[in-house]
This record gives sequence, structure tokens and C-alpha cells, in this order.
Amino acid sequence: MRVLILDCNEKIGKEVKICGWVHVRRDHGKIIFLDITDRSGIIQVVAEGSKVPDLRPQDMVCVTGSVKKRPEHLFNKNIPTGEIEISAENIEVLSKAAELPFDMGGKELDLQLPTLLDYRSLTLRHPKVKAIFKIQACLLDGFRKVAKDLGCTEIVVPTIVAGATEGGAEVFKVDYFGHKAYMSQSPQLYKQMLVPVFERVFTVAKAYRAEPSVTTRHLTESTQMDIEFGFMEFEDLLDVLEEVAVKMLKIAEEECKDVLSEFGIEKVAFGKIPRLTLRESQEIILKEFGRDNRKEKDLTPQDEVDLCKWSKEKYDSDFVTITHFPTVAKPFYTMPDPKNPEYSLSYDLLFRGVEVMSGSQRINDYQQLIDSIKSRGMDPDNFQMYLQAFKYGMPPEGGFSFGLERITMHVLNLANVREASLFPRDMERVDVRLSKLT
Repeated sequence: MRVLILDCNEKIGKEVKICGWVHVRRDHGKIIFLDITDRSGIIQVVAEGSKVPDLRPQDMVCVTGSVKKRPEHLFNKNIPTGEIEISAENIEVLSKAAELPFDMGGKELDLQLPTLLDYRSLTLRHPKVKAIFKIQACLLDGFRKVAKDLGCTEIVVPTIVAGATEGGAEVFKVDYFGHKAYMSQSPQLYKQMLVPVFERVFTVAKAYRAEPSVTTRHLTESTQMDIEFGFMEFEDLLDVLEEVAVKMLKIAEEECKDVLSEFGIEKVAFGKIPRLTLRESQEIILKEFGRDNRKEKDLTPQDEVDLCKWSKEKYDSDFVTITHFPTVAKPFYTMPDPKNPEYSLSYDLLFRGVEVMSGSQRINDYQQLIDSIKSRGMDPDNFQMYLQAFKYGMPPEGGFSFGLERITMHVLNLANVREASLFPRDMERVDVRLSKLT
């Protein structure tokens, strides 16, 4: 019966059988040391050279042997199994690996990003890379737990849609049996349609943006963690978006504390989150950092970095909430501020120097929504099913959307959002570099 590596801590003095893959091989005369890893962890195996077949990194093996306590001066405090090792009696090779194109045995995987992605199915096996997606899974788990605690129902929405969610040309067109269709820019319209059904909903959905952009923070295909609340207005929405963000990250830190600790990840600062309107934030940028962007419709990337720096120093918070972006710069469903319709009841959440969430209170009046669609040069006939939900009654409502890859990137201080996507899509890559297909 196979035993998981982590469970060997409870098997000292007993014979076990573990199965996994060779991470590192070290030869010391007649004794060979193997670091074997499985889904639960990594352990050192000690074997006489005569008992070790021809092994190389990434070979898949089963090892039978006795679990022994290491001498205290040889404890490895960096791993959960660092006080034990397995004395191997038999090693069975399940699958041989080809010679690796680069060294996978170090604590860091020192590769340029194109190489990291060209060999993605291999580099994902490295403990440091694998840890990124363990933490991402914890973020997803945290989001779902918080959403459910708030009474939200999980929904599954389409990614092939009849029209552009937010207008504009940044959509992927699909030949749908001779008709025009598009890849969804956002699950936004569907989650709104379901507010009169469930009142509170959430979804984890793919979003597609045909933006001609190659930056460290943009992907063509991203994962959105979306949530929508009925019977909520602006101030309530600000409260709940900050609650979701903080609780999601606290859950992720607790569930993944061993991984975060092992890789030296800085803990999130959860001080009081400052709330600023766009214009207030631009005044701070002018006063504190000497840049005058007060006429701009949005924050610049450097503004976002500096506002988070200001928030960390002044409030001990890695977050800043920015509200009241110009109405013309937001999607048609965004509610204008009744006190000053030039600005909208919209909000972004900044985290460690980048926007990771955006949302707004929505227009819930049928005729106002039609007028807003027309004012953007779009045809209401292209939104028939969506408008139907408002024609037959929609409560005051709103919501927001987190970018999973972006928030993963900044929890771990990664240099590029592609590192936080298992199989990233951008202008240059769909699994393989597009230049290799021409």
C-alpha cells in the first residue's frame, strides 16, 4: 500500500512504500541520496549504490524501505519531512525521463520567461513554480468560501456570447455556424441577469481581451472571480468588496502558510483600507510624488504603485480603494453619481501597486439602461436578453471582479503575470510561441 511522503512522519521505524519522482540525485561514494517528491511533499531517500538503478531527475519511481530519524545535526528545518529519511531496500522504476534541457534541482528555477513557458509542462514540476499554483488554488478556495458565507450562489456562465459585453473592438470574433459571435470579455451581463433569480451570485469565469498589448500585467485570456449583489447600493458595496478581499487573502495565507513561509513570502498588511475618489488620489500623487495627472481619466501604472506605497506607510495597508471614475470611461451599465453624473459610482481596488479588482453600482432602471447603451453608440437590440431582466424588475445592485492571475502575481511579488497563469495566452503565445507555427 502506497504511503504519501508527508505521512512518513508518523511511520518512524516502519517499512513504507512511497511513489513519486526523482527531484535530485547525489552520489557520495557507495551511498546515493535521492530527493523524492509526490503531491504531499519531498523526502530524502538513502540507498546503497548497488540497490539504485540508473536514475536521473524526473524518473518516476516507487521506493520501499524503512523510515528512520535523522541525526539531529542533519535535520533540514526547511521541509516538513526534514527530521526523517527512508533507507531504501528496493527501488522500482515506473517511467524513465529524458535528459533534462536545464537544471531542475535548485531551489530557484533560473530561466528566462520564454524558456520557462516553452517547457511549461516540465517547469511546472519545479517546487517553486508548483507553489505558485498551490497558492492560487488557496486564493480560489478563499474567494469561494467568502462568497458562500455572504449567501451567494455559484453560477456557471457562457464564454461564447452574442455581443460585446462592454462595446469596443477588443473582442475575439467567432464564426458560429455562419453567424457572428464573440468570446466573452466578462461574465458581467450574465451575473446581472441572475440577480433577480438568486439575489447574490458569484462565478469563476474566463475573460478574453483582444488587446494589442504585451506588458507584464496583461493576458489575452484571464480568470475572473466575479460577484454580484442585489439590494445593495454604493457604500454597502464598498464595505463588502473590502471584506471579500481581506477575508479571501487571510484564508489563503492560513491555508498556504507552510508554502508561503517556505518561500519567504511577505505577509499582507491588513491595516485600515483608505478610500479615495480618483480626483483625491490624483491630488495625493501631486502632493506626495510631484506628478500632476489631475486631468487624466484614470490612474497611470506608476500612480497605482505610488498610492499603494503611500497607503502602506500611512495606514499599514497593502490595499487602496479608488472610487468615482469618469462615467464616460466606464462601461454602459455603470451608475452615474446622482450628485455629479460626470463621475460614476465605480471603484477599483489596488493591491501592492496594481489594480486587482474593479466594479460599480449598476444602472437598474430599464429606460436609463437603454439610454446609456444608445449614448455609447450601441444598439439595444444587441442586448435583448440582458435588457429583458431589467424590463421585468431589477433591484438596486452592484458587484465587482477580481483578476485571479493579477492577485496571485502580487501576493507572491512575481515579475510577470504570465508566471501566475498555468498556460498563459497573449499576443505571442497559445501554448507555443506563435512565431514557431509560421
